[in-house]
Amino acid sequence: MTIESDTRFWDRAARKYAARPIAAPAEYERTLDRTRALLKSSDRVLELGCGTGTTALRLAGDVESYLATDISAEMIAIANEKHATTPIRGLTFRVATADTTAVDAGPFDAILGFNYLHLVRDLHGTLCRIHALLVADGVFISKTPCVGEMNPLVRLVLPAMRAIGLAPHASVFTSERPYDYPHFESEFRARCDISESR
Repeated sequence: MTIESDTRFWDRAARKYAARPIAAPAEYERTLDRTRALLKSSDRVLELGCGTGTTALRLAGDVESYLATDISAEMIAIANEKHATTPIRGLTFRVATADTTAVDAGPFDAILGFNYLHLVRDLHGTLCRIHALLVADGVFISKTPCVGEMNPLVRLVLPAMRAIGLAPHASVFTSERPYDYPHFESEFRARCDISESR
C-alpha cells in the first residue's frame, strides 16, 4: 500500500468512522483533561490526524489558534460540517500531514498526534518534521495504540487486510519499544540534528 491508498482507505471509511461512538468515553475524557492541562490560552496548536474533528472541536476554544489536519479530504469535509454547526474562533481544518504542513503555518506551541504515529510510514522523518514545526519550548502530545499488545489475531490479520485495501498502513508498537528502535531517543536526536539543550 501507498500513502495514496491510505488516503483512499480513510476517504472511504470517513462516514462510517464519523457515525461510530467513541469506543472508551471515560478514557477519551481523561486524555482531553490531561491535554488541556498542558495547553495555555495563548498557544498555537497543530493537530495531526484529526479525523472528523471531534477532539479539535473540544480543545480549540481553550487556545489562541488551532489548525486541525488530516490526510483524508472526506474526514476534513465532515469536520467542517461539524464546525459549521458549532463555530469556534481560531479553529481551521485543512487536508495535510506533518510532511505537507507548510512551515509558514507554524511554528506551533503544541502539536497533537492522537492515534497518529502508528499510521505514519516514516516515523523518524515525521518526528523530525514535528520537531521543526514546534517553537523552542513547544510540546508534542501523542497517544498511540500499541498494536503489538493487542490480540495476536490482529497482528496476523492486519497485513492481509492491508494487502486487499481493508486497512491502512499501521506500524506495530509495544509499550516497551513503542517505536521499534532500541535507542530511539539518541537516534532521533542524531537524525534530526537536535542538540541536548533543546
